[in-house]
Amino acid sequence: MIIDTEALPNRDRYKLLIGSILPRPIAWVSTVDSEGRHNLAPFSFFNAACVNPMTLMFTVGVPGETGSRKDTLRNIEETGEFVINLTDAATAEAMSLCATDLPHGVSEFDWAKVTPAPCEVVNPPRVAEAPVSFECVLREIVTLSDEPGGSSLVLGSVRRVHVRDELYDNGRIDLDAYAPVGRLGGDWYTRVTDRFEIRRVPAPKPK
Repeated sequence: MIIDTEALPNRDRYKLLIGSILPRPIAWVSTVDSEGRHNLAPFSFFNAACVNPMTLMFTVGVPGETGSRKDTLRNIEETGEFVINLTDAATAEAMSLCATDLPHGVSEFDWAKVTPAPCEVVNPPRVAEAPVSFECVLREIVTLSDEPGGSSLVLGSVRRVHVRDELYDNGRIDLDAYAPVGRLGGDWYTRVTDRFEIRRVPAPKPK
């Protein structure tokens, strides 16, 4: 089957992406607005972008129903700061609660019953229960489309990383202690409970 993306409605494009690009890491993004009110929302179009300088990226979608801008994007534009918190099995349900469309100004920290903890160099709080949190300052926002179904790509430079002590082992993250979760399609998530190793094969030596 070959699918012409131009012929698909936004909803079907979305379902094709989230049903095929699996699993996706989750950015649990905390921000504050210009009045200091907290916001916390999950985004699964997320990944690392660069090591030097350490940079993360995620996209904030334009809701297809309303076309309105999300609080996360508005807050980052106003303040230039945000925190990307990661999710594990213990925090997955709280993270999912933060996807609820609450009234503007209502704190998802309170709604999901998670603890705002102070950061070192940015004003937004991190999630105390998160296994890893990245303090970020805005590097760039690239608007891919401001139409319904569009999105803005947010690039953040990482200034501090908070890692739960038992996860950090000689410069590496202990995967067994971490117990990360990933996003699938619909209401589905996955745990990293089964993994296998493939060792990289070196290039053959010239004869």
